[in-house]
Amino acid sequence: MAPRLWTVLREWGRIGCIGFGGPPTHIALLRALCVERRKWLSEREFEDAIAACNLLPGPASTQLAIFCAWRVRGRGGALVGGAAFILPGLVVILALAALFLGNPPMWVRGAGAGAGAAVAAVALHAGTGLVRPSWRAAGGRIRWGIYLAAGIAAAATLGPWLVLVLLACGCVELAIRYPRQAMLALPLKSLAVGGGALLSVAWVALKVGALSYGGGFVIIPLMRGDAVDRYHWMTGGEFLNAVALGQITPGPVVQTVAVVGYAAAGLVGGILASVVAFSPSFAFILIGAKHFDRLRGNRHVRAFLDGAGPAAIGAIFGSAIPLTLSLGKPWQFAVLAGAAILLLVLRRGVVLTLLAAGAAGVVLALSGAAIPL
Repeated sequence: MAPRLWTVLREWGRIGCIGFGGPPTHIALLRALCVERRKWLSEREFEDAIAACNLLPGPASTQLAIFCAWRVRGRGGALVGGAAFILPGLVVILALAALFLGNPPMWVRGAGAGAGAAVAAVALHAGTGLVRPSWRAAGGRIRWGIYLAAGIAAAATLGPWLVLVLLACGCVELAIRYPRQAMLALPLKSLAVGGGALLSVAWVALKVGALSYGGGFVIIPLMRGDAVDRYHWMTGGEFLNAVALGQITPGPVVQTVAVVGYAAAGLVGGILASVVAFSPSFAFILIGAKHFDRLRGNRHVRAFLDGAGPAAIGAIFGSAIPLTLSLGKPWQFAVLAGAAILLLVLRRGVVLTLLAAGAAGVVLALSGAAIPL
């Protein structure tokens, strides 16, 4: 028997409120709800859903939440469940954006500078966790290494144009394996968006939601290049704060785009950025969920992702470079080193590490240390 929409709203809203820690936490909570406790999905159905969502551009754990809601209650469930999963984190992160991007007291600035200093280590941690499974599944090890290197270089140097490199790596792998089919693909051209801040915010958010393979930290160089270098909505330090806020708030990490939108155009910009960034995820599920089985088995899709996937992992590693270069004070590098030890050596969690880095920043700010603007 299908659950009522109220049940979907309550259960997916609960996950949206307590889902600290990013995709691993979201997947565990959805599994506990849909497979173990309510038995709405079998274990095999859930694993297949994870695999299918990982084939789509955009935030995979958000798409998994929407898919599970679609699976148990149809289109209405997908809309209600997806919104309930996203909205709690959006409310929290917009409130924090107003605090951190306004004229905050010194201790708040210290917390932001401390947590922001740890973000590059979080990027390295995220990339490290993806290398082994991708390497094992690689069709050509030399090409895998080339795609990885291309992603690193693009994330470190190209910023908002990174998406073109990811798409190019996927198309190259597709052309190598299936040259006849690859010739039918039309090249994707970047579009220049003008007409004011809101249109620019919408374009940045669309790239995050519809064109970013790998999700998570792959979006960081995409957003940083636009928010800091192209449109100058934020300083490098403020962008680090935005990334840290996206990590420590519940719900999807892609909520970082809401902080960028807020910096560009206030509350309206933050809401617009979130709506645009998550709309493709709803569209992919509502339109394509019934075709997921065929998507997973499509050899051309698989070949494309075998090229784009390693490039996306490289982009995660490469994002650590501009993030590190954004640090402005010597003590921030010490915090970064400590965060790297916590994450990569002691295997502590991301949220705990960012909170510890933020606490260190508060202590240093109250002790009179120089805080970056």
